Amino acid sequence: MTEVGGAGSGPAAETDRYREGDHERFSLVPAAYLFLRREGQVLLQLRQGTGYRDGYWACAAAGHVEEGESVLDAAVREAHEELGVVVARDDIRPLTVLHRGEPGGPAVEQRVDFMFEVTRWTGTPSIQEPEKAADLAWFPFVALPEPLVPHEAAVLRAMHDGGRHGTEMPRVLTFGF
Repeated sequence: MTEVGGAGSGPAAETDRYREGDHERFSLVPAAYLFLRREGQVLLQLRQGTGYRDGYWACAAAGHVEEGESVLDAAVREAHEELGVVVARDDIRPLTVLHRGEPGGPAVEQRVDFMFEVTRWTGTPSIQEPEKAADLAWFPFVALPEPLVPHEAAVLRAMHDGGRHGTEMPRVLTFGF
């Protein structure tokens, strides 16, 4: 029977009861990815010194959503921190949401990535964190560099294919399951 009101009720008690059950709830780690696009091209960075997929090309502006921050605010912040550009929230266009995991990996490796694109910004994109990015370059969708971070490669392929042959970008993608 579920107790309503009184001692032992409310969000804290619900959380305690859930943790005492047969399994423990896990959290998805949220991240915002902002692809800068121009004339059939996308801006990518070459990762270095991060401990994750160093030596791989990746979205030029991406990172974890910070506590108390919306995913849109995270995308704007990452564009400024990583590229030195200013992006207006109203110029950000949602692409897809990617739920990904590492096969056989721990629950902490399940992520939810919010993918956005923008075609208008203020400033010239440049590397702002040289300890994390070895290079920054524009690539046409028909000639993307190798290697690409695998889950981002799946999104870039979907971006390229979206709108072609009457197809649309999937609203939700999964990777690694």
